[in-house]
Amino acid sequence: MSPWIVGFSVFIVYPMVSSLYFSFTKYDLLSQPVFIGLENFRFMFTSDPNFWQSVRNTLWIVAVGVSLRIVFGILTAMVLTWPKRGVKVYRTIFFLPTMAPPVAAAIAFVFVLNPKIGPVNQLLSALGMKDPPLWFYSPGSAKWGLVLLGLWGVGDAMIIFLAGLLDVPRQLYEAAEIEGAGPWQRFRFVTLPMISPVIFFNLVMGVISGFQYFTQAYVASVATSGNRVATQALGYPQGSMLFYSVYLYQQGFTYFRMGYASAMAWVLFVITMACTALIFRTSRGWVHYGGALR
Repeated sequence: MSPWIVGFSVFIVYPMVSSLYFSFTKYDLLSQPVFIGLENFRFMFTSDPNFWQSVRNTLWIVAVGVSLRIVFGILTAMVLTWPKRGVKVYRTIFFLPTMAPPVAAAIAFVFVLNPKIGPVNQLLSALGMKDPPLWFYSPGSAKWGLVLLGLWGVGDAMIIFLAGLLDVPRQLYEAAEIEGAGPWQRFRFVTLPMISPVIFFNLVMGVISGFQYFTQAYVASVATSGNRVATQALGYPQGSMLFYSVYLYQQGFTYFRMGYASAMAWVLFVITMACTALIFRTSRGWVHYGGALR
């Protein structure tokens, strides 16, 4: 038997099958699993308000965070395509933040966005803002702090968009300009269709990673929660950073409800697959390959 098949079976197939079985059981790692049928799913959908809060938070970060990363990625890449002196240095500078470990980046942003001593709020106060945002310390602005953290590390999307933009034939822009197209028309009818496969790729990868959003939210909520116990720290403040993967982790490794956590994992898998399939389905109307629709 091929070593690859053995590794795939042991590390992928077996854990997935096991988690599917555990999702129908009451299991706490210390005792034998007890089969309870669909009880975990019934409780999840009808009796667990934290589950729905985590779903709302996750959908928000997917819709807002992914959209803004794509927009800022395109805009940054367009600026860095202009022929100017030192452009390679600027490209490197914009890409460097993506090399920072997510935990370190989240800790740094907790300090940078600290409402009392953080440089961002000090700058906003110096500019005349009377009540700067509390960022990670307020339910209304905590997720926006995570969005800023994501935009700071937009270099990974930027470098992909940059490659797509540099691959657009210059003749298309010249022909559009001869026809009288302005900058907006050239962007809308030349640039966007030509880089639509790149947008599609970033959209799919962004949605998948957005549904699994964990590290930054976990670190930010724990770092800002002070001396609160673990059950209160995750999702602080007031559940505004309680994303689906964070809540799944809490159920599995704080409360040791592995059966319930497994059920949540499979619901997340189905939601992610459904959204990805929807994107693939709708892409036939807007993704262009070689000048033709997909």
